Amino acid sequence: MAQITANDITIEYEDYGDPGDPAILLVMGLGAQLTLWPIELVDALVERGFRVIRYDNRDIGLSQKMDGEEAPGIFKLVLMNRLGLKPRVPYTLSDMAADGVGLLEALNIDNAHIVGASMGGMIAQLIAAEHPKRTASLTSIMSTTGNRKLPAAQKEAIKVLTTRPPSADEEVLVAHGIRVARTIGSPAYPPSEDRLLSRVREGVRRSYYPDGLPRQLAAILADGDRRKRLAAISAPTLVIHGEADPLVPLAGGLDTAESIPGARISTFPGMGHDLPLALVEPIADLIAEHAGKA
Repeated sequence: MAQITANDITIEYEDYGDPGDPAILLVMGLGAQLTLWPIELVDALVERGFRVIRYDNRDIGLSQKMDGEEAPGIFKLVLMNRLGLKPRVPYTLSDMAADGVGLLEALNIDNAHIVGASMGGMIAQLIAAEHPKRTASLTSIMSTTGNRKLPAAQKEAIKVLTTRPPSADEEVLVAHGIRVARTIGSPAYPPSEDRLLSRVREGVRRSYYPDGLPRQLAAILADGDRRKRLAAISAPTLVIHGEADPLVPLAGGLDTAESIPGARISTFPGMGHDLPLALVEPIADLIAEHAGKA
């Protein structure tokens, strides 16, 4: 683990593999720490000949928190999004994309294969759209385009993700984290109870900072429809999506692939809004093959 100043903020990151190998930058999603990238996936990509960097986005984990910044309420954000209006927010997805690019610059990496999951997929899309010279290839996982006509998330998935636990007691937070994982996870690939408990407890002990999630969510909603920006992406693009995703329905992945010239999509039956251990090897194969061709 290490920290570095990039884009004028402090970013926590982890760097794996041979520094001389092609770099993969892993960008995680809403309210999610870098540890939600399974270490098994990191190791699998390193074994396939890549240097792999995963990091905490701003306002989460051990990266810098935007304390004192207030985001508009979620109902106001959703209403303005539906009306096509842009609210004033503490920071944008483009700012978060600049964080990732700043990390590459600080590590003296000219370009990387950008891989993002969920909100991280949105950030990865913007790195490819706004920083093309930094993007060797793009892989967008369980993400979407911001198209307001797409099917919405299941209500239970939204509720569990945006509900703040009643206290900061460790056992309360662990129980909440397990409930989130079970609600949005892959129905065909449930994790073992021991693995799930260990992963959630590790995350709680590493960092608990609920104030960042509303600001990150505000950045997502304020970004609006990205399809015109996605149409300008020139990097080779792979879209990966679960066919049983309750938070970002498959239509979001299909729309992403349709919006980026030349993009291809791979889907997994029974995969929800997570990266199950059983799919680590096939997902690593897809990413490595795609990056290798790029």
